[in-house]
Amino acid sequence: MASPSRRLQTKPVITCLKSVLLTYSFVFWYAMFLSLIFLIVLVAAVVGFVFRHEIKNNFESNYSLALKNYNTTMDPHSEAVDTIQRTLHCCGVQSYSDWVNTTYFAQKGIPLSCCKFQNCTESDLKELDKAKAMVYGNGCFSMVTTVMESKMGIVAGISFGVACFQLVGIFLACCLSRYITNNQYEMV
Repeated sequence: MASPSRRLQTKPVITCLKSVLLTYSFVFWYAMFLSLIFLIVLVAAVVGFVFRHEIKNNFESNYSLALKNYNTTMDPHSEAVDTIQRTLHCCGVQSYSDWVNTTYFAQKGIPLSCCKFQNCTESDLKELDKAKAMVYGNGCFSMVTTVMESKMGIVAGISFGVACFQLVGIFLACCLSRYITNNQYEMV
């Protein structure tokens, strides 16, 4: 058993905790905060599902714009185009011929990130007929949408799991708030 002085040292801490618990409003507002986050996530999921076609169209137009403004400097859009093309083994928006309409193609040809082989040079990719056999044939738009659609089940599962944990937290916080309110006068 703890010494009397030790019990006197912990008594203020326990008293503080009791006073916080007695004011159930902290627990109640925590439950309301969780409810607000849950509703925001739910609305975002519904909006994403409803407007998925607009999201695809927006991605396609932005990717086309990134191709038109492509350069080899450290531009974030150009780096994103290169990363997508290298990772997904694709070239252009719909096909490699999309590069023909860009200023980059007029200067240097198709970018090296489109090349199937490690030993490609810029001179190999300047002529469209010669580059045809060396670059990826698939367009990046179809590849990106295919990858996104294949991962939607995983995203939905994780979102559902997070939502369940939030609902459990909301339920438990409401139960605790009600318990504190009902037993407020017994806790003295």
